[in-house]
Amino acid sequence: MQPKKNPKADIGKNSGLYFVMGLFAVLAITLIAFENKTYADDNEYDISMNLDDDLDEEVPMTEQLKTPPPPPPPAAPEIIEVVEDEEEVEETVIESTESNEEEEVMEVEDVEVADDFEDVDVPFSVIENVPVFPGCENESNKRACFNKMMQKHIGKNFRYPEIAQEMGVQGRVSVMFTIQKDGSIGNVRMRGPDKNLEKEAARIIGKLPKMTPGMQRGRAVRVPFSIPITFKLQ
Repeated sequence: MQPKKNPKADIGKNSGLYFVMGLFAVLAITLIAFENKTYADDNEYDISMNLDDDLDEEVPMTEQLKTPPPPPPPAAPEIIEVVEDEEEVEETVIESTESNEEEEVMEVEDVEVADDFEDVDVPFSVIENVPVFPGCENESNKRACFNKMMQKHIGKNFRYPEIAQEMGVQGRVSVMFTIQKDGSIGNVRMRGPDKNLEKEAARIIGKLPKMTPGMQRGRAVRVPFSIPITFKLQ
């Protein structure tokens, strides 16, 4: 025989309802706990946290904003004295410089024109009329004839210095001289590798004949001229 179970004695019959009721109770207690507020007593209020009191404190003078001093007042204008126009001012009379027909015109003496070519040196390459070497008077190209006669003169009078030959000295000597306004030779200068060669070059130039001076604008002028003399050992 099987024992019969009383349906009223079944404890799991309403377990779902009990679970819901218990969950509701727990939520209600939790909500009440969060909503509950506590307040401190008035005697425990900390007056040091009252920020309104700081606003009433006076700011020290050293911490106040310093404003710049006002600009100085503008200087008073100078007093201008007004002088009454009582004094008489002498008027300046400007005389006319224009001449009329009745006035006599003074004669002006002849004006002397300075000689522009008195102390001017005109190079041989640009002078209008070159100096004329003796023997070139009838030549049409006197410039080419001058150069030809200079080379002929140097070859005719050339002598190699013995001391320069013994020392084996050779080279080129640049000779510069000036054909004066009277056709003579002056201001002779040399530049070379040896004094003996320069001395021989000066001797050759010193034997040049007197020439017809160079002409510029119809006036005799000084004409500088330069020529190299080469000394070469055989």
